[in-house]
Amino acid sequence: MPNHEAPRDWHPEPFRKLVTLGESTTAGGWSSVRERSWPHVLAALISDFQDEPVELVNTGIGANVISTRVPCYTYSGKPAANERVQKHVIDHDPDLLVISYGLNDARGGTPAEMFRTELTGVIEQVRAGCDPLIVLPGPYYMTDFGLGEHFQEGSHEVFQTYNLVTEQVARATSCLFSDVYNAYGGAAWMVHYDGVHANDLGHRLVANTIFQTLAQKCSGLAIRTKRLERTGERWRDESTLMADYGYQGRRAMPVDPDDDA
Repeated sequence: MPNHEAPRDWHPEPFRKLVTLGESTTAGGWSSVRERSWPHVLAALISDFQDEPVELVNTGIGANVISTRVPCYTYSGKPAANERVQKHVIDHDPDLLVISYGLNDARGGTPAEMFRTELTGVIEQVRAGCDPLIVLPGPYYMTDFGLGEHFQEGSHEVFQTYNLVTEQVARATSCLFSDVYNAYGGAAWMVHYDGVHANDLGHRLVANTIFQTLAQKCSGLAIRTKRLERTGERWRDESTLMADYGYQGRRAMPVDPDDDA
């Protein structure tokens, strides 16, 4: 039976600044152009529903990991997430933050419980300096777990565990969880030919999945839409289609707030 209880409204105002903290796919790998990377698509989706566009600060770094304490830190792209919270998050003072980690840690052999501890620690660091709404996507879907000399410990089973751990951390720390891994539906055609990164279609899916999470939880994204419900001109005109079958159609007319047909 559906649950009709009103959801918690996590952000009743429009978003001002979005920071994306993460790995190579967050940085844009391998979208064909910057504007097709998921942070830019997500920012465009948010801006499309606001009077003022959200400002994007993308701080993704390739081969990045969650912490200096994880086993694969030596071979990772540095600095790790826990080293760069101040300059790459707090100094930007975002009101929306996406922390996207797990793929490199899972592939690099970081135990899931260590990942839980370190991800929680990064969230605590952030909140010691600013107070954005935080979204935690699970790991991206990928197909080649043999790429990278020091990053061959991953599997779909490991990724599913990481996805669950990320969801549990989100619940325990009052963050939003976005199930990016399962959103792929196992579709390999959304993975770049290198088997690891998202292609343009994958980036679009990631952005759409995170945006759906925000739309379901944040009424601030609906402020402009709710205003246009009352003030916008009706544009629909089905008269020609109905006339094809001998019926009199309704032409476009001013909005009637009581007419939702």
